[in-house]
Amino acid sequence: MTVDALPVPGPLLEARSIDRSYGRTQALRAASLAVTAGEVLAIMGPSGSGKSTLLHCLAGIFTPDAGEVWFDGRRLDLLSDARRSELRRTAFGFVFQFGQLVPELTAADNVALPLLLGKARRKPAYRRAAELLRRLELAELSGRRTGELSGGQAQRVAIARALVTRPKVIFADEPTGALDSLTGEKVMELLVGLARQEGTTVIVVTHDARVAACADREVMVRDGKVTDPYATDPYAAGAVR
Repeated sequence: MTVDALPVPGPLLEARSIDRSYGRTQALRAASLAVTAGEVLAIMGPSGSGKSTLLHCLAGIFTPDAGEVWFDGRRLDLLSDARRSELRRTAFGFVFQFGQLVPELTAADNVALPLLLGKARRKPAYRRAAELLRRLELAELSGRRTGELSGGQAQRVAIARALVTRPKVIFADEPTGALDSLTGEKVMELLVGLARQEGTTVIVVTHDARVAACADREVMVRDGKVTDPYATDPYAAGAVR
């Protein structure tokens, strides 16, 4: 087989012409997007454009009113609530604007928690947590409660927690929104760098061009519609710059 005849890998995650409304307000209008495995994608757009709703549909938190969402060859939107919840525990990781850590627990406890909830043995769970905290330059703070950490330190703990189960996709919703610009850039560099080492796909919602600059590709959401300047086919995997 010649190089030109090699098959093109299909997307890991797709939204196909999805609609989503809240009452009379339509948040998404025939929104289509495709993400390849290992890609770092930034979803940009003004406040209220529908970008967070798109992220939630891709993660199976919301189901679209119309259209399809595909993950790893399966219709995500047709799965039961229990099955989608299972995927969010095992195949997906999440980083939110304010971290959503348990402040009474230590950094190591917070990172190991998803593994422990999944019935992993304690020693391997904490070994994996320690490895990630070290790679995120937090080894010396592993025993400190997260309520005592700075915003940037806490967000790095949240990144470690998102990666601890070795998910296929990390969804990050304004992960630097509560941080100053310098700290935010550092957090994004660590998130993207560690995700690349782990082979994890990252989808980040942001309004910050400096955050989007860390991604392989950017798409814009305006009035519920997705504009992807790097794809010619709305169902095709996006071309990486």
